[in-house]
Amino acid sequence: MNVGQRHGKPVVYLVKSGEMQRDGYVFYRSVNGVWLTKEVPVKYLVKQET
Repeated sequence: MNVGQRHGKPVVYLVKSGEMQRDGYVFYRSVNGVWLTKEVPVKYLVKQET
């Protein structure tokens, strides 16, 4: 059994976090320095070409 293998080509999205913040979304910084938010609506995502 092969567990944890990736399938297909990776997809990378840019998150328009500045626009999200201006629209009232709140971001939190975790203890290990990662920025978190409750949700990211699709309108704030931009698919990047890889």
